[in-house]
Amino acid sequence: MNSKLKITLIAVFTLVGSMSAVAQDEALIYGKLTTIDGDTYTGQIRWGDEEAMWVDIFNGNKEDNENYRYLSREDRRELRNRERRSWNGFNISWNSNSNYETTHEFQAQFGNISKIEINRRSEVKMTMRDGETVYVKDGSNDFNTTVHIMDKELGKSSFRWSRIETIEFMDTPSKLDETMGAPLYGTVEIYGGEYTGFIEWDHDERISTDILDGDTRDGDVKIEFGKLKSIERERSGSNVITKSGRELYLRGSNDVNGENRGIIVSTDFGQVDIPWRDFKKVTFKDAPKTVQNYKSFANLKRLSGTVTTVDGETLSGDITYDLDEAYSYEMLQGKDDDVEFIITMGSIKSITPKNYDYSSVVLKNGTELLIGDARDVNEDNDGVLVFSGSGDPKYIAWEDVKSITFN
Repeated sequence: MNSKLKITLIAVFTLVGSMSAVAQDEALIYGKLTTIDGDTYTGQIRWGDEEAMWVDIFNGNKEDNENYRYLSREDRRELRNRERRSWNGFNISWNSNSNYETTHEFQAQFGNISKIEINRRSEVKMTMRDGETVYVKDGSNDFNTTVHIMDKELGKSSFRWSRIETIEFMDTPSKLDETMGAPLYGTVEIYGGEYTGFIEWDHDERISTDILDGDTRDGDVKIEFGKLKSIERERSGSNVITKSGRELYLRGSNDVNGENRGIIVSTDFGQVDIPWRDFKKVTFKDAPKTVQNYKSFANLKRLSGTVTTVDGETLSGDITYDLDEAYSYEMLQGKDDDVEFIITMGSIKSITPKNYDYSSVVLKNGTELLIGDARDVNEDNDGVLVFSGSGDPKYIAWEDVKSITFN
C-alpha cells in the first residue's frame, strides 16, 4: 500500500473513532455535586449502579396534585365511585370529606432536570429546565441511593444519599478526559420488529465497563459489555459473540437466561422495555455522531392542543392529561402485550381511546401504537383539563374523550 494512502486512511479512521467517542461522551450525565459540608465535585455522574445517561429516567411520586380543585363535587364523586384500588405505582385515598384523590407518579429523563435538592431521605425538590419546581417523594430506588461522580481532578468518588445537598446538571463536555464507561448502544431484535438506541441490559447494565456474567461448560466467565458484539437468546441461555469474534454459549445467570428482568432501549420518543420472552438478539455498535445531549432537552413546553368529545364538542388550549401530565417532559406508559412503552408527552401527536383498556397513540415521528394495561391509556385515566381562556378549565371525563390532538 502507498505510504501516503496508508497515513491518510489511518487519519480518517482515527477521526471517525474520535467523533464517535465525542458523541458517546455527550450522552453521559454530567454536573456538580455539593455535599452538606459545602464541598463540590464536578464530572460524569452515575445514579446508583444504574442511570448514567441523559435519556435515563428519574422515578418517584409527586407529593400533591392541585388539579383536583378544578373538579366539581359531582366529578369527584364519579371518580370515587370507580372503587379503584392501589396498583402500579399510585395510591388512592379518600379524606375526611370523602374527596377522591390520587398520588401520581413522577417520571422525567435526567436531561429535563436542572437541579435536585435533597430535603430528606425520602423527598427531593426538582427544578426542571424551564424553572418549574416539583416536590418528589420516595417511590423507587432512585432515592436513598449512592451517587457516583468522576471528578475531573480527583477521579471517581461515591457519595451516600445523606451526604448530598444538591446536584446541579450541566452540559457534558464534548470530550471527557476520563469516564466510568461508554454508553451501550445498538439494535435489539424482538418478535415482530426491532428498536435501535441506548441499551440497558437486565434493567441494570448501561455502560461498557459493566459486566455480563454467565457459565460456560468450562466455568464462570465475566465479560465487559464493551467487548461484546452480540447476544442472542438460545434455549435456556444465550449465544455471545465478542468483538474479536470469539463465540460462547452462556447460561446459569440472569444476564443470559429467563431470569433476565428485561432489555430497555432508549429511542427518540422515550423507552421500550422488552421482556426476555420477546427478546431475540442485540447487536452492539458505536453511538451515532448526533446523540441526545443535555442541550437537546432544553426546550420544555406546556402541553396544548385540541380535545374532541364523544358528543362532537371541540375544545382547544393548554391540556393537563390524566389530571397530572401538563408538560412535554412528562411520560405516558402503556403496553403492547408484554412490551412496555414509556413515551415523553412531547413526542405524542394524538391519543384516541379505543375501548376500556386500550388507546391508539400516534407519535410525531409517524409511529402508531395500540397500547393498554396502564392508567394513562385505559379506563382508570382521571380525565383531561382544557384551559381555553383566563378562567377555570373545562374538565372532560375519560369516557367522554373521543380524541386528543397535541400541537
